[in-house]
Amino acid sequence: MPDAHSEIKGGVHKELQHDSAHKHVSGEAVYIDDLPEPKGLLHIYVAMSEKAHARITSMNLDAVKAAKGVALVVTAEDIPGHNDVSPFAGDDPLFADGLVEYVGQPVFAVAAQSIALARAAAAKAKIQYEDLPAFLTIDDALANESAIEPMQTMGQGEAQKAIDGAQHRLQGSFRIGGQDHFYLEGQIAFATPQEDGDVHVFSSTQHPSEVQHLVAHVLGRPTNAVTVEVRRMGGGFGGKETHPAMFAAMASLVAVKTGRPAKLRLDRDDDMVMTGKRHDFKYDYDVGFDNEGNILGIEITMASRCGRSTDLSPAINDRAMFHADNCYFLGDSTIRSHRCKTHTVSNTAFRGFGGPQGMLGIEYVIDDIARALGKDPAEVRLKNLYGDKGRDMTPYGMTVEDNIAGDLITLLAEQADYRARREAIRAFNETSPVLKKGIALTPVKFGISFTTTHLNQAGALVHVYADGSVHLNHGGTEMGQGLFVKVAQVVAEEFQIDIDRIKITATTTAKVPNTSATAASSGSDLNGMAALDAARKIKARLIDFAADKYGCPPDRVTFRAGRVYVENNELAFEELTRQAYLNRVSLSATGFYKTPKIHYDRSTHKGRPFYYFSYGAAVSEVTIDTLTGEYKVTRVDILHDTGRSLNPAIDRGQIEGGFIQGMGWLTTEELVFDGDGRLRTHAPSTYKIPACSDRPDVMNIELYKKGRNVEATIHRSKAVGEPPFMLANSVFLAIRDAVASVGGYQISPQMNAPATPEEVLKAVMKVQG
Repeated sequence: MPDAHSEIKGGVHKELQHDSAHKHVSGEAVYIDDLPEPKGLLHIYVAMSEKAHARITSMNLDAVKAAKGVALVVTAEDIPGHNDVSPFAGDDPLFADGLVEYVGQPVFAVAAQSIALARAAAAKAKIQYEDLPAFLTIDDALANESAIEPMQTMGQGEAQKAIDGAQHRLQGSFRIGGQDHFYLEGQIAFATPQEDGDVHVFSSTQHPSEVQHLVAHVLGRPTNAVTVEVRRMGGGFGGKETHPAMFAAMASLVAVKTGRPAKLRLDRDDDMVMTGKRHDFKYDYDVGFDNEGNILGIEITMASRCGRSTDLSPAINDRAMFHADNCYFLGDSTIRSHRCKTHTVSNTAFRGFGGPQGMLGIEYVIDDIARALGKDPAEVRLKNLYGDKGRDMTPYGMTVEDNIAGDLITLLAEQADYRARREAIRAFNETSPVLKKGIALTPVKFGISFTTTHLNQAGALVHVYADGSVHLNHGGTEMGQGLFVKVAQVVAEEFQIDIDRIKITATTTAKVPNTSATAASSGSDLNGMAALDAARKIKARLIDFAADKYGCPPDRVTFRAGRVYVENNELAFEELTRQAYLNRVSLSATGFYKTPKIHYDRSTHKGRPFYYFSYGAAVSEVTIDTLTGEYKVTRVDILHDTGRSLNPAIDRGQIEGGFIQGMGWLTTEELVFDGDGRLRTHAPSTYKIPACSDRPDVMNIELYKKGRNVEATIHRSKAVGEPPFMLANSVFLAIRDAVASVGGYQISPQMNAPATPEEVLKAVMKVQG
């Protein structure tokens, strides 16, 4: 018999490994492309536009259809339902219909016995175009007033008046590059026809319900005719939120039309050309401040390249505006946002969802203020933090109630020995003519919730079998981030059973309907609470049954360490579940959760779009070579708030991974389009994500020990998926600090992101004059 005081193996606040970790490293984890290929499987190749903006004047596909091994060729004309796979705006055709608006836009698809035969057949197409004017850059779009929606404005107070009356004023501008998701598993869909024209789709997607809806939309069928399933993705990062619907719809169209299973798997080059990226931004500012560096008034103007269609750009750019303050009180402020339509691929969700761009901008401004006054940027940051009443209102009208940024910065500065290291670095730079060091400390305040309010909901399904084993399903998707193990921990904690008694199962629209994307860092918050709701329903039935059977009040029934205590009786959990089954007690329940308190009026850009904020801070140190622009990140110290962490081991992994991905965005990952709108960096040979050697030799990560969510989240934890990404702002600003040392810290370097060696060298040369 277990010790009554023993603990279960795997409840909340425990360090457990990822449920599939051993499978990841051994190669046993099954992804969609690993599934057995059934007899008669068709492979799909997508033929893409070669023009950025043109009319299709003629398209002859006769030779394609007649090519060896070809079973089907599909174009816009072959779609039985709607030629649209947009998330909401109705402007994303599955196949171009007379007009192409970016290089890489799907024009038709070929299904053949092999991918090689499909690709060879597609090359036989004869398509003629009539070129149209193409707006490829943010500047092109602004000059031609090309936008996906009107400019949006947010703010409070009288910014211009405050700037005009300030003791000091600075104006500046810089560019922020985009980023490819570079998930290890590319876009893939595997569709199997079912009875009555229905279809089952394995899709590598963060949003199964949206894929289900859009596949049905294209097929002209009700949603219940389509089932979408995913056990795991090999990475997502936002790139599998809206885009997978395109490939799932193509595979489903082929499957239904031919009656044969069909698989569409993009290779890396086609994936990078065809799918959207993080939005690149142009950032302009006009700021007034006093002698101490306090911001008195600021006007910020952001413009982003949205690409050819709306996609999620309105919400992404809204979030850039929400995070234009980061941790700082902007009392008199105006924030403007241009959402530019360009003839490039439609940019889309990416970890942080616009927040990183808005946040990097204000950190750049703080840096410039500090340098203009000859002050330590960390001190200027502390002076401008949100505070008590009168300094606690965001530009969008939300009160900051859980402000711990000051405590985090102070603790981290002490733990990382920031001030002493800063002085030592300055001393080093005075005697080192070629190698220069830099250091920066930056905080993060990131809002948690979907800013589209109705998306803040989740469902779950829990079965308890008579033998006490548990089947768990919910609407969240697993992309390597550890969501599944965290939700299983929640259920194990509620039933007080070992986690190995819980079967984690694939996400499927056949079990939990109408789900939201696993995005916005809300996966554990939403799905954990929904699973808890389901588990509590079953637990309540078990308590009522036990109380009735043993003749005691319900409050005398307790669950602890795999045992159930009923007054003076003790049962194993599985004993109680078997008795409940024999007495016809339902041991299955659905759970549901919706985030409370949030509301937002987009017409005024006012409200409470976030349930709470997640905080963190990082100190980064770099060394640059002023002759080549090359650099190395030598040390990073991170202090991050995860509330009462559900799983500290998983959270530390998210913090490290998020930071490294953010570092890549700001340093090595450069997207290059040529003058014809072609992406030239579409493979790892030309697009450089961080390598293992780029990880800092010293990387200290600590969770904030006093962390506890003030809101009633799942076991008082905090979201951790996106916020750590922006801790990498400290790397970019540390590089700027090193470049500034070339001019004796008298000039604030003009430097765009990513800070590639070429960009760093240009900045050094500008400072040198």
